[in-house]
Amino acid sequence: MSPTMAVSDPKGEDDHTPGSQYQKGVKQLVENGLHTVPKKYILPPSDRPAYTNSEDSNVLKQNLQLPIIDFSDLLGPSRPQVLQSLANACEQYGFFQLVNHGISDDVINSMRDVVGRFFDLPFEERVKYMTTDMRAPVRYGTSFSQTKDTVFCWRDFLKLLCHPLPDFLPHWPSSPMDFRKEAGTYAEETKHLFLTLMEAIEESLGIRKGDEEKDNILKELEDGSQMMMLNFYPTCPEPDLTLGMPPHSDYGFLTLLLQDEVEGLQIQFQEQWFTVKPLKNAFVVNVGDHLEIYSNGKYKSVIHRVLVNAEKNRTTVASLHSLPFNCTVRPSPKLIDEGNPKRYEDTDFDTFLAYVTTREPKVKDFLHSRQLTKHDFKNNYN
Repeated sequence: MSPTMAVSDPKGEDDHTPGSQYQKGVKQLVENGLHTVPKKYILPPSDRPAYTNSEDSNVLKQNLQLPIIDFSDLLGPSRPQVLQSLANACEQYGFFQLVNHGISDDVINSMRDVVGRFFDLPFEERVKYMTTDMRAPVRYGTSFSQTKDTVFCWRDFLKLLCHPLPDFLPHWPSSPMDFRKEAGTYAEETKHLFLTLMEAIEESLGIRKGDEEKDNILKELEDGSQMMMLNFYPTCPEPDLTLGMPPHSDYGFLTLLLQDEVEGLQIQFQEQWFTVKPLKNAFVVNVGDHLEIYSNGKYKSVIHRVLVNAEKNRTTVASLHSLPFNCTVRPSPKLIDEGNPKRYEDTDFDTFLAYVTTREPKVKDFLHSRQLTKHDFKNNYN
């Protein structure tokens, strides 16, 4: 896979073409002075964050206390109890907060700092990495797809493919000067944390150490895909009209999200939206579609979205992990029996990419397309 470094205007439009201003990103719009939300970013009333009914009129004010998993306890005598807590979190919430994870405050703070400095670069620097090619190993963009989205998201992002790191690192931004060093260290440490966490998740599913399937899947994950999404959500003059990201689930096995202190992440729980309160230097970990497929539906990927606000910028780093792009994801044979038949078709990254490049991503549409048994979707996925 070779990098695609596009010119500043990915649609070939000049500044006088209607709509071309939006191709440069929402950060550029805000920096140029903005007092109202442009029409391109305004959601239909039913999709707006303030859309509520009489039964959940206070939902946007509610915080959800996610299960907290103490990673250090996984390495000690409390491991069986923590594995049970991990299983409960993945089954009931699809999300948990991970504390005492072993990645130092220095690494985390350095990553936050260099990401902030990247987004502070002049547009002429950031735009060097702008492309509409979703296969590009380095991609700066806005919304999800500048060419396809009907309504844009209030977000700019930098996507970085990370594994194997020596292959991709030379293509990463060279400015700020320490970007590759700090982001590379962070990528390596989150990869190691993911692998250790997946070993525990395998065990929580009843697939034990020494089991051939566990050994094989962990070996594949060691050489698996890792993608980091650096997200910047600028302040918004009318935050009730738009979203930083629309409702969606993540495609991989696990996502490790590093938040700053600004609230914005919401998850759907029991058919209501709840805000996830940031914990200092903790990771918000969520189940992805691939883990739902692999667990044959036992662990659920959960719909989440991102709010924006009028007072503070928000920056996050999401590290998404899965099998190598050329590998097939399938339900574990250990989790299939007469009482629990195979629930999902086998799938791979090309199938996912072909799906998302032909339509706007919505909730869990891709996972719906892979499901073999439909009867339980209404209760679990609305």
